[in-house]
Amino acid sequence: MQYAIDELKADAILEMDADFQHPPRFVKPMVEAYLSGAEYVIGSRYIEGGSVPKEWAASRKAISFFGNLFIRTVLLNFKIHDLTTGFRLSKVRGVLDKIELVKLRDLDKFAYKVDLLYQSLKNSKKTVEVPLEFASRTKDKSKFNWKEMVATFKLAIILGIKDKQRFIKFGVVGFTGFLVNYLGLEFLKRMGLTTYWATLFATEMSIISNFILNNIWTFKDKTITSVKDVIMQFAKFNLSSLFAVIVQPLVVNGATTLFGDTSLIRLAGLLFALFLVVVPYNYIVYNLFIWRTWKIPKFFKRD
Repeated sequence: MQYAIDELKADAILEMDADFQHPPRFVKPMVEAYLSGAEYVIGSRYIEGGSVPKEWAASRKAISFFGNLFIRTVLLNFKIHDLTTGFRLSKVRGVLDKIELVKLRDLDKFAYKVDLLYQSLKNSKKTVEVPLEFASRTKDKSKFNWKEMVATFKLAIILGIKDKQRFIKFGVVGFTGFLVNYLGLEFLKRMGLTTYWATLFATEMSIISNFILNNIWTFKDKTITSVKDVIMQFAKFNLSSLFAVIVQPLVVNGATTLFGDTSLIRLAGLLFALFLVVVPYNYIVYNLFIWRTWKIPKFFKRD
């Protein structure tokens, strides 16, 4: 593949098995999809028009189907129906040329295909699946065994965790912020503040905690260091968190008004406001506007 990129100056590269399990007649629709604008084309057994051999035993079909489902699940990619197929056509510019092929994980195993797929999907601006009628092997035996299967699943899990690291960190910081929020609320209540004002000040305490931890840990690669930038970003952070400042006191105060002003009710109200409303909202806003790890969807941009 690297030779095709470097020496042949290929525009696109097609991967397929040489044992005719990927029938050559399906090359044409793959190429047509590429010529129509797709940057990554996947021959899929699990979309309409695709299939696995009818003569396969039920156990073989189950392994193929559930193995594919497992990888789709751990990578949280349900848009693509077949993530374990080896029949793929990749555009070089913008997709393959952004991948260090010699550094793919588990290059000595079939598992490397998962890493190649994972990175190609990330690089591709347009991925298309075309039906593939997977054929039975006519000669030789498959080299894919239980060890290869375990290695493939293991790598998929590693990639899935890697892909979700930021969200996991965000969750840990959020939980820390929740503790600061709740303990601050209870402390201020005991100091004599009303539920509304205690929640308001406790919310601001958690916002400060979240900003510091997110800046030095969750978004470490985007850490803000200069004093001026820290002040500016903290102001933006507070502004973006204004939603939480408004929602949390209202929800907690409303809960205590309806069900009684007890520690348990305050906790329940805080949990409801945080996890059903505030956390999803904050995660989106922080990624889009504070540390800018996501791009703003074109829908929201002015022409």
